[in-house]
Amino acid sequence: MSQLTTRSARGEDRTSEVRRPRYRRTLLLILALWGFGYACYRAYYAAGGTFGIIGHPVSATQYRTVNAIGAVVILFAAIVPPVAVRVFPRAVPVLGWIVGVGCCMHAFVDGALRVFSVSGVHPTQLPASVWLSFDRRAADLQDLLLNEPWFLVEGLLWAALGLAFVSASRRRPWLISATVVCLLLTVVGVLSGLGVIGSFHLG
Repeated sequence: MSQLTTRSARGEDRTSEVRRPRYRRTLLLILALWGFGYACYRAYYAAGGTFGIIGHPVSATQYRTVNAIGAVVILFAAIVPPVAVRVFPRAVPVLGWIVGVGCCMHAFVDGALRVFSVSGVHPTQLPASVWLSFDRRAADLQDLLLNEPWFLVEGLLWAALGLAFVSASRRRPWLISATVVCLLLTVVGVLSGLGVIGSFHLG
């Protein structure tokens, strides 16, 4: 009986080892497509597109430049996962943890603040140095329905990729630490955004 159990366990391990590379490749493909899609969205505004724009920018040139930089950064981020997996596979769990926590925290904080803004509890204030005028409701809904969902999915995909490179014995601590830090940073970010506590700046 014990021999059958051992053989069964070994068979499951082999099946898992066969499936894991396929799972990793799938994650890499989805990450690349997800990043490319959002980069195209930013590139549209960088090229002068106006559909869905939330207001009138102070400088059209500045607005296009900001979106062009954003498109390049996001496109670069879409290339990072396959490069990291091929060149620095041992760094993937750390990268997945950092990017996963960062993106999910970004989505939770900004999403919560936008909900407060839509409900009228704490209206969103966009920088006057960027916008001459803006439609607050349009800005809130665009963030809630497009930007923050993108960051949330991006963070979850990175976390899934990082976790795919973590040994079975270390997955639980990896997940718990990422979840706890993300929740703590989210609470701090929301409280800071609401003005309950001060903002934090590095440097």
